[in-house]
Amino acid sequence: MSEIRVVISGGGTGGHIFPAISIANEIKARHPEAQILFIGAEGRMEMQRVPAAGYKIEGLPVAGFDRKHLWKNIAVLYKLWKSQRKAREIVRDFLPQVAVGVGGYASGPTLKVCQQMGIPTLLQEQNSYAGVTNKLLAKRAKKICVAYEGMERFFPKESIILTGNPVRQNLVENEYSRGSSIEQLGLDRTKRTILIIGGSLGARTLNESVLNHLDLIRKNPDVQFIWQTGKYYSADIQKRLKEAGQPPYLKVMEFISDMSRAYAAADLVISRAGASSISEICLLGKPSILVPSPNVAEDHQTKNALALVEKDAAIYVKDSEAQDSLIELAIKTVADSARLDEISANVKKLGKPNAASDIVDEVLKLIKK
Repeated sequence: MSEIRVVISGGGTGGHIFPAISIANEIKARHPEAQILFIGAEGRMEMQRVPAAGYKIEGLPVAGFDRKHLWKNIAVLYKLWKSQRKAREIVRDFLPQVAVGVGGYASGPTLKVCQQMGIPTLLQEQNSYAGVTNKLLAKRAKKICVAYEGMERFFPKESIILTGNPVRQNLVENEYSRGSSIEQLGLDRTKRTILIIGGSLGARTLNESVLNHLDLIRKNPDVQFIWQTGKYYSADIQKRLKEAGQPPYLKVMEFISDMSRAYAAADLVISRAGASSISEICLLGKPSILVPSPNVAEDHQTKNALALVEKDAAIYVKDSEAQDSLIELAIKTVADSARLDEISANVKKLGKPNAASDIVDEVLKLIKK
């Protein structure tokens, strides 16, 4: 194959960025000479994460629609028009053979421009409920790679390929043992371990659930916790723990940089139900309690969680009920070995370890055509 030139566009959250970088890494692994250009949204997370992964990125001044204050959307429409003009210039200069959209603000104008210019496009939809941008782009997309069954209610059936979501490479490559991971984290091998993760910024509901039940945690010395509080809530939590007294075996971390070790140490995971978190849980076969965030478009996290619950591959707790019941349920569940094994076996069946490879197969087919 002659020189390969690919545009990858999208971002806004880790759930969009991790798959995008995994796809780029897989292209580079097969074709080290390939030229890959990312197009993101100015001021969003991808503008730091993508260069840190070794790729060039251009930013568009695009922003999301404000559904609550419709009058504010005049500025949004102007930014969208500017973004389409800028995307056209970038695409003309770079001349990609194919464009990959992973969802998020920037992928809309970028892929629309590519479709108008006759450049084949491939969409990657991480969630069980399709995002607005991908729904708008789907008609003219050549391929749509999805992570859940039943996506023909959003997309043309003939374009859909069930590939799963690519996850962070280091999670798959590092096979740490439970024992060594627990010791590395300064915990006790003999205790059951619950990992609580609310994303890099943290999740208020999960944090309040812990803070409301410090006495219950103290009363259950056979269980230990690894708790990622998130940067946003860290200082307040440290202050409140100082006042209330921190139970032993509650390991509090603002951010977990080595998620492979944290997952390996965990007997049970408590998490939001974002696409990338769910893909990681499936791939690693981890029993989990999912608490979907209510603050996301189309309530897609609840739909992600229920797709697992229907297959008895996770336990679901409503955000509004979590502060009362979550910690008690988690302590009860982690003590039930048979239940953990059952959920683990079911969730493992849903893992798609070759997602990045399968998506790149489709990208390369489009270039050949």
